[in-house]
Amino acid sequence: MNVEMHYGGDYGFIPAVSVKSGDYTEVRPDVSYFVNQIVNVIFVRTENGYVLVDAGMPRSKDRLFKVIEENFGSSPPECILLTHGHFDHVGSIVDLLIEWPEVPVYAHPLELPYLSGERDYPEPDPSVEGGLIAKVSGFFPNEAVDITGALRPLPENGEVPGLRKFKWIHTPGHTEGHVSFYREADGLLLAGDAFVTVRQDSLYEVLIQHKKISGPPRYFTTDWVKAYTSVKALRDLGPSVAITGHGPAAGGTNLREGLERLTEHFQEVAVPDHGRYS
Repeated sequence: MNVEMHYGGDYGFIPAVSVKSGDYTEVRPDVSYFVNQIVNVIFVRTENGYVLVDAGMPRSKDRLFKVIEENFGSSPPECILLTHGHFDHVGSIVDLLIEWPEVPVYAHPLELPYLSGERDYPEPDPSVEGGLIAKVSGFFPNEAVDITGALRPLPENGEVPGLRKFKWIHTPGHTEGHVSFYREADGLLLAGDAFVTVRQDSLYEVLIQHKKISGPPRYFTTDWVKAYTSVKALRDLGPSVAITGHGPAAGGTNLREGLERLTEHFQEVAVPDHGRYS
């Protein structure tokens, strides 16, 4: 795959971290996640190797390769699945693909323009109601990466490449083409940023990783009507455990009651009172 790839011009190291940074946690015998500073990178073991879900923070290639080497050996993943293309979910994707030139990357068709250098994401909104991270979000990258040579649309039938027992679900709101991945057999949900388990606009909550089922990150969410519909759809699945883009995995009563509360009070607890997109 000899095609030039590049990050957005505003990509660079983001000095954000949490107390869980560096942790590697097994949620199911075949599913685990690594906390890359403040975002979760997910691994699903398969019969033939593994699949990677999202690609971490900018300039994290060495950390990701170390985790992969320790847990999966030197082989590349069968493919990379993207919940969406914000900087903290594709921050190391170009570096990974340079090392893995034959690995395909799958995303929703509506997300492809932001991953092929065609369209930049809307700028983050530092005026949004929230904590310190919301206030400094104006410095976060929003320019599109270009991984055109590796990029593939997710199949229209809901099947997930490399993960036969999963289906993908379109969960827009945070971005146009945001998706989540669900395995009905055991109720495992990979939710991306459709909802998260730590209040992402608050520096203190992010630092200590206090578990709380919360709406999508406010400073980057542009359509709150669709964001609500997506949360409701995921709540209605009745997942037994969820790994989200930010925060610790959640399950059982905590997840069930948290999703119920978030859905029933979405306007009050998730949607900011003011901001560019509210």
